[in-house]
Amino acid sequence: MTKYQYHYCPEGIESRYELLVFNGKNEPFLPLIEHYHDCIGRIDKSSALSYLNCLLPFFRWLDDSSNFQGKRIQWNEPPETIRTAVEDYLMNEMGCKVREKDTFRFVNRTSKSPNTVNRFLSALKSFYKSLIRLKQYNYSNPLIDSYAILDEYKSQTEGVRKDKPRMPSEAGTEDAIPHRRLTDSYFKLINEEWQPEIIDDPYLPSQVYQAGKKVNWSLRELVIARMLFETGARASEVIELTIGDYRSRKSFQEASAFNKGSHGKRVKFIRFSKNTVKLLMRYINKERVKYDELQRAFDTLPDDTPIFLTELGTPFSYEAWYYHWSRAIEECEIKLNPHKTRHWFVTTRLREIYNTSKTEAEIKQRTNELIKYIKWKNADTIKVYEHYFDEEKHREAHDQMLENMAESEKEYMEQKKHRRKKKPTLTAVESIKTVELDPDLQDFLDGLE
Repeated sequence: MTKYQYHYCPEGIESRYELLVFNGKNEPFLPLIEHYHDCIGRIDKSSALSYLNCLLPFFRWLDDSSNFQGKRIQWNEPPETIRTAVEDYLMNEMGCKVREKDTFRFVNRTSKSPNTVNRFLSALKSFYKSLIRLKQYNYSNPLIDSYAILDEYKSQTEGVRKDKPRMPSEAGTEDAIPHRRLTDSYFKLINEEWQPEIIDDPYLPSQVYQAGKKVNWSLRELVIARMLFETGARASEVIELTIGDYRSRKSFQEASAFNKGSHGKRVKFIRFSKNTVKLLMRYINKERVKYDELQRAFDTLPDDTPIFLTELGTPFSYEAWYYHWSRAIEECEIKLNPHKTRHWFVTTRLREIYNTSKTEAEIKQRTNELIKYIKWKNADTIKVYEHYFDEEKHREAHDQMLENMAESEKEYMEQKKHRRKKKPTLTAVESIKTVELDPDLQDFLDGLE
């Protein structure tokens, strides 16, 4: 049986669904379709899509390999049956160890386990929440342990690390809760700390750009990809830029942008190379003009107009962009979700900082500049740190990084031309071996996701 897959509704076709999921028989699979659309509005579309991608292999496995009392397991069976299926899937397909404990199960990842175990469990829990909400699953959520939250047990669990440094109140952080809320999950992942992936391949952007060229990316896709690698911004923050965002900064290499959790408010800026500026203006004044309803060029576009458009003249969306991104990633045969461009940016900038700084104080100062650039939360946070954040210093350091990226791109193309370049691979290392990260920096990396 073939794998489960999804397709977006073609542009110009009206449908209540913007995305359809097909099972192994190439038939529409309504439970996953309904779950995806139920998630939209509750979580980011990118998160809903991430959940969907985690669930597709599981539902194929249910059809092909699941077994309960000699029969294949259906998604709508009672909780006990679903839990048996999930436990088998965790052990046999994801390489986990599962141990019984009271009314729930402990799950341990092993060296054979993918790093998506936690996301898979969250996605499946969300799936059953949606189907219960939509009255399509007639039992309690099999991924929830109804006995999990007991007041007496909760009162014994301390929620705040002792002596943990706190951000000032102006920073907008939430007050510490007196007790950590126990997870209500039936499958509880233990000894699990998220580790940031440190992407350490200077040729990675060039590899992606060339793959995009092979699958006929337009200028629009190329500009977005370059901005992701050069700015460290999230995909949605780039895709939803407006003409006014670009006009609002004093430098033609910058644009204002919203941040995760800022509800569309522009609270930070992103910065990109001069070559990307040229490509951006070429896109706006040549390619984009064809799809603008009034065929307007940059100088006559209103500030609230989106920079990136579909061929129908509507605002470009994350979902529409992701289709083009995934085709390029398949072409270059690496696993690279869009968020890893952010990790690549941070890794590259940190390398620059540690390689060029002469003193520990300079490392600290420049690291703080990077933290503030990539992780501003709101205007008040910016004010708190204004006394030591220097935009001009960031511009100087960022220019050096962009020069190095341009050199790497030239080197990549030169090596490819002379057939001396081996097929690049995406390299992930556990940590930056040559330095010991201070607590502030570690908190920053831990917050990237």
